[in-house]
Amino acid sequence: MKNVEDIYTLSSMQQGMLFHALYAPKQGVYFEQISCTLHRINFLGFKQAWQQVVARHAVLRTSFIWDGLDEPLQVVHKQVNLPWVESDWQHLSLTQQQKQLEAFLEADRQKGLELNQAPLMRFALMQIEPTSYYFIWSHHHLLLDGWSSSIIFKEVFAFYESITEGKDLYLETPRPYRDYIAYLQQQDLSQAKVFWQQALKHFTMPTPLMVDKHEGKRSHQQTYKEQYLCFRATTTTALKSFAIQHHLTLNTLVQGAWALLLSRYCGQQDVVFGATVSGRLPTLVGAESMVGLFINTLPVRVQISAEDRLLPWLHQLQVQQVEWQQYSYTPLVEIHRWSDIQRGMPLFESIVVFENYPVDTSLQQRNTSIEISNIRGFERTNYPLTVIVAPGSELSVRFSYDADRFDSDMISRMLGHFQTLLTGIVANPQASIWELPLLSAAEQRQLIFEWNDTKGEETSLCIHQLFETQVEKTPDSVAVSFFESQLTYQQLNDRSN
Repeated sequence: MKNVEDIYTLSSMQQGMLFHALYAPKQGVYFEQISCTLHRINFLGFKQAWQQVVARHAVLRTSFIWDGLDEPLQVVHKQVNLPWVESDWQHLSLTQQQKQLEAFLEADRQKGLELNQAPLMRFALMQIEPTSYYFIWSHHHLLLDGWSSSIIFKEVFAFYESITEGKDLYLETPRPYRDYIAYLQQQDLSQAKVFWQQALKHFTMPTPLMVDKHEGKRSHQQTYKEQYLCFRATTTTALKSFAIQHHLTLNTLVQGAWALLLSRYCGQQDVVFGATVSGRLPTLVGAESMVGLFINTLPVRVQISAEDRLLPWLHQLQVQQVEWQQYSYTPLVEIHRWSDIQRGMPLFESIVVFENYPVDTSLQQRNTSIEISNIRGFERTNYPLTVIVAPGSELSVRFSYDADRFDSDMISRMLGHFQTLLTGIVANPQASIWELPLLSAAEQRQLIFEWNDTKGEETSLCIHQLFETQVEKTPDSVAVSFFESQLTYQQLNDRSN
């Protein structure tokens, strides 16, 4: 106990992450990894800067204990030794260096972190040129959110400059994460219960994704993969200009597009997905500069009607977001308990993470002599499908998905549909939401020129007329099948009518 500085309880988000990390220890959920290339760096000064930042923030010296306890606790250590891996790769070719880096990153993820041993982070510096290094920072999400990581990097580079230039640096003493835990314990959940019960009233089944190979079944042997999409700078500018012009946030456009995609996929007009919120409420003084895990994941319920016009519908969605923010401190486990979803069923199967303060942006906007390139991030949640959107000069979208439940081709199509909906919003501001396109240009051409490659006088008919003609010809033939379910042409025609 000589090295123990403090002991206190966990936030509800920390409890959830700890549960999933212990439930599937080999899956690497909530293991985070940030890597980049550093040029013109004094590596000794860089290491000293990290040590000073860790000394400033108690949460970076925290471990977790749970065995034999009624509830888990986090333990702050007075001092920790930061583990560094250092290697010299200068003798390798550029191709070999990159291959070695990928192998190291994967091995590092597989190694994981011991949650009851501080610090829950480690570092690596691989020298690739006389003054250039690959840098890898691995840590557990239990400690930090993205906003906090950006604060950490700013402080590291500030200390680095002071160390290398031999200057003194004064930073205000940070407010400890313990204060946030105390703040959460003071919140009255009775009002939150009324709000969330009303918000989720009569919603009884999680929204199906309809592209799931094993709908609703979770595997203990999850294999996660990622796919990326980067919008062009011109498209990103158009999205931002549209949001400003119509007094909307970019996050609202993203959530609106995802809600529409879910609705189109599952054929339901009432959908729920999860959304990550910052959790830094204005009522907590100094929250914007505190370091720790503040984020929370909340259910977003969106109702869609064929009569809805796009802009009024988006404005209503934004109003809902403001209402949800008032109760963003509510533990998700309590919201689930208050809902009409049966116990044992998930409240939602997909989450949207809009990174208001992405780490790569903070690195690019640093005030330091170090040149930084090739910034990459890795994270994994416990949800089957996570949509991570990062603003910037080019809006980036990353789908992290359980490959045991989703085909890579289907995820690629879903990414394309998400892109089409977002760009369609900008191009059709006065449209009905059901008029927004879903299919990409390539898919539309395939429908018109390949699947509709008919002969004779029928080629002048619309697709629904061609379908009805086929119904008359073969009403009892199978038209569509999905796993064990089938519909004949007559049954499908009756349903579509």
